[in-house]
Amino acid sequence: MDFPWLAFAAFAFAASVTPGPNNVMIAASAANHGVARTVPHMVGIAFGFGLMLLAAGFGLAAPLTAFRAVQSVLRWVGAVWLLVLAWRIATAAPPGEGGGGPPLGFVGGAMFQLVNPKAWLLTLGVATAWIAADRPVAPQVLAAVMVFVAVTVPCCLIWASLGAASSRLLNSPGRLRAFNVAMAVLLVVSMIPVLFETGR
Repeated sequence: MDFPWLAFAAFAFAASVTPGPNNVMIAASAANHGVARTVPHMVGIAFGFGLMLLAAGFGLAAPLTAFRAVQSVLRWVGAVWLLVLAWRIATAAPPGEGGGGPPLGFVGGAMFQLVNPKAWLLTLGVATAWIAADRPVAPQVLAAVMVFVAVTVPCCLIWASLGAASSRLLNSPGRLRAFNVAMAVLLVVSMIPVLFETGR
């Protein structure tokens, strides 16, 4: 199969490791719950995004690209849900005080991809820019999914490690609250370029 493995792997790594809703939530979760309890969330992200990429690669990209209104609705529905998650992060109680809630988990991480604007733009971008129409589609789509699944969890681990490391500095409830508020703000800021992107 003539697939640009190295170039696509570099693209997938850059897309997965740069700040975005998933990585911000992973950092916040690791800071509040630890890396080990955040692993199911990371695996859920990889699984959910992989399924979205399969759907986009096998035909969903065309109608979504053709109907801009559908894209806009998906973006703004995702934005509303991200605001809800940002509020939950900002108001999470420090460990030991109760009310902070458990980590998002595997199912939550996977389902979140459906309302993640960055995830939708990535899947549509991969399906339209990296899948060659003059070659068999299935092997290309499967290759793209394998690469993204392979790089997603390690990229999430980087952010989880940063979050866990920062938690050592957050040795007071006040500092942890300030960190959570900062993560919530970063989560909101991370979706602004996606919501107002005009080139797609």
